[in-house]
Amino acid sequence: MPPDWSDLNVVLSREFIIPTNKDIGAKIQQENAHQRCTYLCGNSLGPLTKRSKALLQEELDVWGTRAVQGHFAHPYDREWMNIADTVTPLLAELVGASEKEVACMGTLTANLHLMMAAFYKPTPQRFKILCEGNAFPSDQYAFASQARLHGYDPNEAIIEMCPREGEFTLRESDIVDLIAKEGPSISMVIFSGVQYYTGQLFPMKAITTAAKAQGCVCGWDLAHAIGNVPMALHDWDVDFAVWCSYKYLNSGPGGIGGLFMHNKWENSLLPQYAGWWGHDPATRFAMPPRFSAIPGAQGFQQSNPSVLATVSLLGSLQIFKEVGMMGPLRNRSLRLTSELEMRLIKSRFYVPINEASAQCLLRGVVDSKEHTAQQGQPGFTIITPRDPESRGSQLSLLLLPPNSDVMDRVFNALTAMGVVGDERRPDVIRLTPAALYNTLGDCERAASCLEKAFEGLTKARL
Repeated sequence: MPPDWSDLNVVLSREFIIPTNKDIGAKIQQENAHQRCTYLCGNSLGPLTKRSKALLQEELDVWGTRAVQGHFAHPYDREWMNIADTVTPLLAELVGASEKEVACMGTLTANLHLMMAAFYKPTPQRFKILCEGNAFPSDQYAFASQARLHGYDPNEAIIEMCPREGEFTLRESDIVDLIAKEGPSISMVIFSGVQYYTGQLFPMKAITTAAKAQGCVCGWDLAHAIGNVPMALHDWDVDFAVWCSYKYLNSGPGGIGGLFMHNKWENSLLPQYAGWWGHDPATRFAMPPRFSAIPGAQGFQQSNPSVLATVSLLGSLQIFKEVGMMGPLRNRSLRLTSELEMRLIKSRFYVPINEASAQCLLRGVVDSKEHTAQQGQPGFTIITPRDPESRGSQLSLLLLPPNSDVMDRVFNALTAMGVVGDERRPDVIRLTPAALYNTLGDCERAASCLEKAFEGLTKARL
């Protein structure tokens, strides 16, 4: 039967294996122990699919019965030498690209280094890298190491753009204005599609257009965007992008990564760190001494991809395809996240964002004598943008008062009640209703359990 998009009370796909309350160690009544937990952590690690589990077992069986022959003769027509071809078309559809512009390979940070090695060509006049402040640490490390590699001090070469004081997310106008102002000195603009901490969906098309107008290379880290929001990388004229697949793509812990390179570069930009899997497949196994790159993104492949990691991704991507890919998924996601937000805002512990910002400063948290009484009251706000078009599935809850034990205690209470989100220090809990496997009931239960967690915390402080 086709999926019922309209009914948020029903899971869209029954292919997902969600841990039970007992599995996660929830401390709840015995009759509910074997019910599925409220899993709202797909932004960190997507759950296992039955399809992936079956495909993995098939490949293990082929390994056991065919061994090396599985590279060229496969009982399920998934010859290992071409295993990436099973997922490339689906990845290309998700990011809005042609198959030649996409490679399933490596890991996110390794792919980021490969792309920066190809695209970051600083000159004395144009050497800066513009990114969002508080980007995911691995990205920050990569940016700094690439700057140092070219002889630049990261403190001078990297422009980290932070929100205005008292705000938690960046304004599109501020980003575009800064690109216009600093453009002649910027070599590369690289942001996250969706910011991992706040959940902000950056205006990718607008930022890319602004960057290209100033002659800057524009790249994207799509770790929290792929499988979460629709994209059109080719049409937006994005130069490159990288991603992982274990979050919204549900490929499993440490799953295989991917990259995009616009096809306009395929004849002029060759891999600087070549490997045999990026060599022309027609002569790859002839083992020629001279490298002949596959045109486009796939020429950046270095080693043969893990078959097990790739088919684990394939199982999830097949489900994406069956439910209609990102158009209908995004519609359902918008509704689910709005339903969760509506319930959270009704909490008596919810603090409006403008009031919460008074307790926090842009680059940290400070004590304020005038807010001492207010800071003593446990509560939370939502730092993810209210505009549904400026966020993905994730809502980031900032626990108050800042730099207290409230976040830890609330997070532990949620887990004990069978709600799985994740914590990001110092004070954020991320909750993410995923369109493929979460329901309205999950949103209701999460909001109810959060209320109980705060009530328990308040009573304990009396």
